[in-house]
Amino acid sequence: MTTGIDPDEVRRHLESALLVDTVRITRPTGTAPLDPDTGLVGAVPVEAVYEGAGAVLSGHGQVTAEGIVGRQWLDDTVSWYRLLTPLGAPLPDRYDRVEVVAAHSGSPATVGRIWQVLDPSEASTVELVRVTRLDEITPP
Repeated sequence: MTTGIDPDEVRRHLESALLVDTVRITRPTGTAPLDPDTGLVGAVPVEAVYEGAGAVLSGHGQVTAEGIVGRQWLDDTVSWYRLLTPLGAPLPDRYDRVEVVAAHSGSPATVGRIWQVLDPSEASTVELVRVTRLDEITPP
């Protein structure tokens, strides 16, 4: 006899074990202004979409996460990075920007890096956390 999986229990476990960083999602809202005196282009105006619990996982991080959870639950992807957020977080749009503003780990390699949303969040009949594909665009 097999036992059923309780999605709420798995969701709570994933959120507490993996969504330990603070992530910020911003959305471009216009065109970067040009400074007529210097000829330099300023920053693109943005609006905050979400700031809260999340995680950015690389391909290696996905393997590590599967070890924590005890089973494989993320398939391979063309994108090297994925953003994980709670299901209650807003859906990111394509071209939104993602950054980790506070890292839980003692070695915050993700802080200061910027990613762009490649596709709308993945959809599934049973969702445990929101999974969004990212591409790193950190300026050099």
